[in-house]
Amino acid sequence: MNPCQDRLIDNYNRKLNYLRVSITDRCNLKCMYCMPKTRTWKLEHSDILRYEEILRIVEIGVKLGISKIRVTGGEPLVRKGVGHFLKQLSVINKIEDISLTTNGIFLKNYMDTILDARISRINISLDSLEREKFKMITGKDAFDRVWEAVMTALDKGFDPIKINVVALKGINEDELTDFAKLSFDYPFHIRFIEHMPFKNVKIETGHGLLAPEIIKKISRLGTLESVENHQKDGPAARYKFKGAKGEIGIISPISHHFCDRCNRLRLTADGQLRPCLLSNFQKDLKTCSRTGGSDEQIKELFLEAVAGKGFEHQITANPDSNRIDTLMSAIGG
Repeated sequence: MNPCQDRLIDNYNRKLNYLRVSITDRCNLKCMYCMPKTRTWKLEHSDILRYEEILRIVEIGVKLGISKIRVTGGEPLVRKGVGHFLKQLSVINKIEDISLTTNGIFLKNYMDTILDARISRINISLDSLEREKFKMITGKDAFDRVWEAVMTALDKGFDPIKINVVALKGINEDELTDFAKLSFDYPFHIRFIEHMPFKNVKIETGHGLLAPEIIKKISRLGTLESVENHQKDGPAARYKFKGAKGEIGIISPISHHFCDRCNRLRLTADGQLRPCLLSNFQKDLKTCSRTGGSDEQIKELFLEAVAGKGFEHQITANPDSNRIDTLMSAIGG
């Protein structure tokens, strides 16, 4: 099936209604699975989409069927003016769901602003509950600050609060049960994520823990019961321990990829539209926008990106020769 003329439906009949928007490639952490081994490469400020450019692209996407937006980075809360941008985004008609992914460093400063923009769904990246290990993974002694932000977000009524944990063999695998235990006492969604193989990052290939290993480790706490996914849910396989206030989610792009039901597009900070995180294929919306391109021309680029979305990515559980060239921090995860 060819993509519908005015809707984002790809050649495999997947309806793409979810746009992840990276507003910056800057980050105030240097996580070992994200940042490069050598000096950090950064976009020039002139290369990053202006807020008004992002809003225009989002509005065009919404007319094509986008109804869910996630704001990402880098770290989105390091960009000046983010609060005003979120408020402008929240008033775009027909967006049904807006969420935010953050590392939590600046979250406490922005909580009221985020809530004022009618955004209550947040994902907080947190890969260790131990202060020294957090510093080792992220390059910054900031665990206490992030944990305080998590608990303040709970008090403020954010729901759901999702804790994203990249599962790393020999690094934080001994803490997976500690993270899972949080779901008993708090209504958090603890999401364990398989490490994805991007080139030239600090961590070496082979540190990734796959979904079966993760489930085996945390199942020591009890039986995991499946939770039914809803239409707006992401790719996580959802589970719950009996009597727990929260949930467990497993995101397995490597061992059990979810390509057949992927509904995502990604807008990078420099204006590239990518139909797949684990592919280098993209369409350049920024150049079109900045050279006087019409809304109709940008719409055609959306449709071309959708038409180029493959049935599945080519990364396997042994991905040494298939790693992605672009840095995760530049794409937006």
